[in-house]
Amino acid sequence: MLRKARVMSATAIAVLLTLTTFFAASSANAATVNYVALGDSYSAGVGAGNYLGDSGSCKRSANAYPYLWQSANSPSSFSFVACSGARTGDVLNNQISALNSGTTLVSITIGGNDAGFASTMQTCVLNSESACLGAVSAGENYAQNTLPGLLDQVYAAIQAKAPNAHVVVLGYPHLYKIGGSCIFGIGDTKRAAINEAADVLDGVIAKSAANAGFTFADVRGIFTEHEICGSQDTWLHSTTWPIDESYHPNASGQAYGYFPVLSQS
Repeated sequence: MLRKARVMSATAIAVLLTLTTFFAASSANAATVNYVALGDSYSAGVGAGNYLGDSGSCKRSANAYPYLWQSANSPSSFSFVACSGARTGDVLNNQISALNSGTTLVSITIGGNDAGFASTMQTCVLNSESACLGAVSAGENYAQNTLPGLLDQVYAAIQAKAPNAHVVVLGYPHLYKIGGSCIFGIGDTKRAAINEAADVLDGVIAKSAANAGFTFADVRGIFTEHEICGSQDTWLHSTTWPIDESYHPNASGQAYGYFPVLSQS
């Protein structure tokens, strides 16, 4: 028994030394990272609260995944320029300037506003099933036929401005658990159509990211059962106030959904 205890003790010490080395290396590596967070409201953290005082209408949150990453890793520099409502053109005109040849990590969510996410949700909540399905179809058509060219422009600009960066393009989650626990609100036909639109959008984004040599980080899996109507704690707002926070990740969605996906990418 004594010999076994000594072996276990030696093993525990070896594991502890390995973990200590790993975290020390991770900290050292992070110290050389120059991180820029681009994107729309999902990157800014709209819906997560605790908004930074200098972010104004962009509503950048200290609970957003980029801010959580920099708090956990202490990079050499951190530029948080994601903004509520941003489209691809806004990234090109107002955010790309934050990048330079020294940038080593870039994260971004973009494309949802271009494809009319907000107006589609408004149509589905306030109007008939046929109107909702029509709006979803129009959004999918835009995503498949127009959005790829816009994403290509953004990704090319990122490559040109930050040629040495590891670029992580994060996707969008399903909003609803189909056949879930919700009694009120829109029906499952509308919910399924909205989720299908997320799949189309993520597929387009993933393909464009791959073409650019970027990493696509899919969040749909980690949000499973945490969607609206899900069986576990909901990581997404349904219709809420302020209205612009509706259908966005809450603080848990940022911390337990987006943040670990970025960290593992």
